[in-house]
Amino acid sequence: MNFLESIKQRAKSAAKTIVLPETEDIRTLQAADVLLKEGIAKIILVGNADKINETGKGLNLSAATFVDPATYEKMPALAEKLAELRKSKGMTLEQATDLVTKNSLYLGCMLVKEGLADGMVAGAANATSDVLRPVLQIVKTAPGIKLVSSFFIMVVPDCDMGENGIFLFSDCGLTQNPNSEELAAIAISSAESFKKLVGVEPKVAMLSHSSMGSAKHPDVDKVTEAVKIAKAAAPNLMLDGELQLDAAIVPAIGKSKAPSSTVAGQANVLVFPDLDSGNIGYKLVERLAKAEAYGPITQGVAKPINDLSRGCSFEDIVGVTAITAVLA
Repeated sequence: MNFLESIKQRAKSAAKTIVLPETEDIRTLQAADVLLKEGIAKIILVGNADKINETGKGLNLSAATFVDPATYEKMPALAEKLAELRKSKGMTLEQATDLVTKNSLYLGCMLVKEGLADGMVAGAANATSDVLRPVLQIVKTAPGIKLVSSFFIMVVPDCDMGENGIFLFSDCGLTQNPNSEELAAIAISSAESFKKLVGVEPKVAMLSHSSMGSAKHPDVDKVTEAVKIAKAAAPNLMLDGELQLDAAIVPAIGKSKAPSSTVAGQANVLVFPDLDSGNIGYKLVERLAKAEAYGPITQGVAKPINDLSRGCSFEDIVGVTAITAVLA
């Protein structure tokens, strides 16, 4: 069974409820059709049922729960709760009512916040900033987490490195140029995400153009300091660096360049030093190695809410929804 099929099976067993708020987009409805047909998750669709069914003509959405802002009985309570959450920022009840009524992303986040749904998937029709704004305002970060970051699960065919070709790459989608503290936080969150999704022990490599002091530069110093911070915060985590990519994943090179490291040559979680390298890295592996790339998946949020690429297919939405259900 491949990675995605195993995730779908776990999602079916979890029986979680996921909000798909972008019901004006046919890809969302096509994904909902598959998710409901295969029993991967219970689905909430935000909007008027008649309009949604007209947009998705020919699809079977009958098993979905439709939350229409115009008629949903919990709308006043959700608006009051949002106003309470944001009163320190000056939000009035009128403004909160307007947001949850007219903005499906805010309504979706409130459904998750109030336990009416276990997670949300959006971004097919909205920019990342628009998706994450209500997430950070309403759902907020998990306890003890200061930074929201993202990752991709990369499944590389015919590969015996990583976890039989499965890797986690982070951060490839959110944090532009993390400092040492942020890089350490990304590493710890990424290890937890890998353990939850893949079910094996994470081995985290903090990547650089240097391996164990082979080069001197402030960029290298940032990574080595992040390693110290991460090891102090999570002393039982298998984590090391700084490591060049080949030293991180190729056993012979890891043994040569970092002989004392317990991670070198065996890493399955790769933490990139900045967004440029992470984004370039995952796309290189996806295109040249023909890897499957699942993400970006958001980590560090109190409840799982995930952002899609606006170029995604409905199959991508199905995959990310299954992952979201497992993380929930």
